[in-house]
Amino acid sequence: MKVLRFEDLANDGQARGRRVFIRADLNVPQDDAGHITEDTRIRASVPCIAMALQGGAAVMVTSHLGRPTEGEFKPEDSLAPVAKRLGELLGREVKLVANWVDGVAVEPGEVVLLENCRVNKGEKKNNPELAQKMAALCDIFVHDAFGTAHRAEASTYGIAQFAKIACAGPLLAAEIDAISKALANPKRPLVAIVAGSKVSTKLTILQSLAKNVDGLIVGGGIANTFMLAAGLKIGKSLAEPDLLGEATAVIAAMKARGAEVPIPEDVVTAKAFAADAPATIKAATEVADDDLILDIGPKTAAKLAAQLKAAGTIVWNGPVGVFEFDAFAKGTEAIARAIAESDAFSIAGGGDTLAAIAKYGIEQDVGYISTGGGAFLEVLEGKTLPAFEILSRRAA
Repeated sequence: MKVLRFEDLANDGQARGRRVFIRADLNVPQDDAGHITEDTRIRASVPCIAMALQGGAAVMVTSHLGRPTEGEFKPEDSLAPVAKRLGELLGREVKLVANWVDGVAVEPGEVVLLENCRVNKGEKKNNPELAQKMAALCDIFVHDAFGTAHRAEASTYGIAQFAKIACAGPLLAAEIDAISKALANPKRPLVAIVAGSKVSTKLTILQSLAKNVDGLIVGGGIANTFMLAAGLKIGKSLAEPDLLGEATAVIAAMKARGAEVPIPEDVVTAKAFAADAPATIKAATEVADDDLILDIGPKTAAKLAAQLKAAGTIVWNGPVGVFEFDAFAKGTEAIARAIAESDAFSIAGGGDTLAAIAKYGIEQDVGYISTGGGAFLEVLEGKTLPAFEILSRRAA
């Protein structure tokens, strides 16, 4: 995918003396007192901002925060805590500017943070008049918020339509590169892990991947539905019996291409969904009517680990068991360790997946960790994200 990259523009001196508008993702969690509890997204935005400042630009940054009502600003909607933290990370004051749509005063070498963009009327519906006003503020628009790349809003899409120059920041460019490497031009075999509680929430992803991957590992409640489709009993485990036809179709689509959806050979069961529930390893054919399947068993984990270690590319979305409970975490840990030890290029995304990566300390061993939840899932569904589409069009 061809897009203009801000890094190239900055390195060529094209940012010097120009007004640069950066759409970042600074939507961080806060406690009841308004203190930031986790600042990963702010830290991730710093390289783009620093690049613009070093390039001699007059820098404007904005982001959404929470779910404000358009046109009704409340104190809890303010990016003030973000401005403070950003200033600490940049080692300079970051002024917060409210009511900025009709004009912003900023000089080359300065950076200002523009108040919560979702407070502006017309933001979410990509109002053309609002987008044109935003575009008029800058010479260069930089999209660096992959977490919003699946939304066509005024500050993510409309401004890119109307700005003199529209390009991808380093975070967004890295996502484009990783997604292209994993899905558009993968080193084979390509193995995808798709896990979660329900097939219905990941059905389009499973159907899309079934056309492209060499191995499709399913986990969690999704695996239970596939076990049912394979004729196995799952006791009182979470599943969606009304989607057996869809699961069977995915298995058939993979088989027609000489690929497979491995069905668990053994599982870890309990009589109750609780951290202290006794865990029992059983063959997949021996699940009792009152059993809950809460993890894959050691034989299945070893088989899947071997498959992952032999892969050329791995896409990972979702833990394969209730990894929050230590008794039912061994399957997810085995998957995580296998990915870490594999020579494959790996890309992982989704909140629970990132939590598992953090739990097992394998951040440095995953090829690329995606920062976007909904955006990452839409890419796996085979959709073209609005941000990618408009930036690609503007680069033509």
